Amino acid sequence: MSNKANLNKDEVFAEEITKASDFKFGAKVASVFDDMVSRSVPYYGEIQRMIAELAADQVQKGTDVYDLGCSTGTTMIGMNTLVDPTIRFVGIDDSKEMLDKCDVKLKEAGFVRPYELRVADLGEKVEITNASVVVLCLTLQFIRPLYREKLLKTIFDGLVPGGVLIISEKILAEENSFNRDFIKYYYDYKRRNHYSDMEISQKREALENVLIPYKLSENIYLLREAGFAHVETFFKWYNFSGVIAVKK
Repeated sequence: MSNKANLNKDEVFAEEITKASDFKFGAKVASVFDDMVSRSVPYYGEIQRMIAELAADQVQKGTDVYDLGCSTGTTMIGMNTLVDPTIRFVGIDDSKEMLDKCDVKLKEAGFVRPYELRVADLGEKVEITNASVVVLCLTLQFIRPLYREKLLKTIFDGLVPGGVLIISEKILAEENSFNRDFIKYYYDYKRRNHYSDMEISQKREALENVLIPYKLSENIYLLREAGFAHVETFFKWYNFSGVIAVKK
């Protein structure tokens, strides 16, 4: 992550909103996204480091690395330091504003590897070819449940043999009785990162119909149904997880 002092502070929900609307990754969010995600996702920097390590060990010569829902490019910047510099990166996001910010950040990070940024809706048709690593970092949760199975199958088909899918995701507890506790601990985490109760409440309302988490077991089931032979959890913190899946 870049120095937090250099980030625009997330105050998207700091003022009272009289008319609620669904959360959107537009220009306003893009401008503060890095601060938002670093203060909203537990161990975000560590998750990024783990993704980069896994990608570096799993990438294959002559293939591409895809970051789906790449937002402002933090994951690609993290992977850039460890992944073979001849490997091409492909970042895909449905927000042009996010990709504009991403392009600026990649250039500022001194990217010399080949890379491509594409605007595309992951819920629709997305082209993935010759990939040895595909990343879904806090992305699958924003895909409408109706389209998740199709997206995972598209990713599986686009991976070369031995290729991997790396997912980090907000999740539900396996036992419903733990959900309330895990959410309480999560909101306590956000308060420690200086979000007010109003900000927490208004963001929760905005995300209600946009971010739809599954249980970890449900995500693993979808991965196996898509064809992945080996699935392993590499990160878990209350209602957040990280999973790697391998195509034989």
